[in-house]
Amino acid sequence: MQKEQKRELELIAARIRKYGLQAVKDANSGHIGGSFSIAEILSVLYFDKMRIEPKDPRNPDRDRLVLSKGHCTPAAYAALAMRGFFPLEDLSTFRKIDSYLSGHMEMNEVPGVDMSTGSLGQGLSAGIGMALAARVDKKDYRTYVILGDGEIEEGQVWEAAMFAGNHGLDHLIAIVDYNKLQVDGSLEEVNSPCPIADKFEAFKWEVLTIDGNDVEQVADALERAMAVRGKPVAVIADTVKGKGVSIFEGGVKWHGNRPNEEEYRTAFGELDQRIRELEES
Repeated sequence: MQKEQKRELELIAARIRKYGLQAVKDANSGHIGGSFSIAEILSVLYFDKMRIEPKDPRNPDRDRLVLSKGHCTPAAYAALAMRGFFPLEDLSTFRKIDSYLSGHMEMNEVPGVDMSTGSLGQGLSAGIGMALAARVDKKDYRTYVILGDGEIEEGQVWEAAMFAGNHGLDHLIAIVDYNKLQVDGSLEEVNSPCPIADKFEAFKWEVLTIDGNDVEQVADALERAMAVRGKPVAVIADTVKGKGVSIFEGGVKWHGNRPNEEEYRTAFGELDQRIRELEES
């Protein structure tokens, strides 16, 4: 990856975090931790790898993205707005009663959203349906599914994984946000799904393990995933919950809690500094 492209993708990730944090502040509600951990993944998908057209969000030949961890809308909406699917200023309506930008993804309301999600454990099954449709219709679009590591404690995920592997759905790429924390604590404390890579391999998936907060590694993994034939690909993205803000990083309390005024000032200050550094580099 060229230095300038890396800088641009890192800058987009930083702005995703800032816009997402502002949306949470305006709404006085929202999920920061898991949104911040996937900012680099969303940056690479929406601004480098996915074949999408904001002016034609339902184009039948587009790539699809299912955000199975559907509560992480602060980051997802920020990415969609920055990509041009709807105006950036609409982010200020996040979670308002009369807004189309609800707390969880809604495919019939938000341009660019391919699947309604929020009931955890169901997104991979929906993505498999899309990948099967591509095969039946002889289309070459890819379907990406972003899963939470706590979410994959759900049994439906592994039934879906078994099906995808058995049917060789090679245009399906699952990305596991392995930030190691969920709403009630660490994975180890709650119900660890580890070893994650071994489980996907047992279900006949190709598995890649990366630093999910490194845009270069994310982009490289997706390039390798696109070249795989005859099996689906799982990218295990090792990330930090709350990545990008020192007081959020690695803190389980930031799964769904809202910051106080002092914490917001600290967070915005750190994000603004990061953005300035990238803009000037």
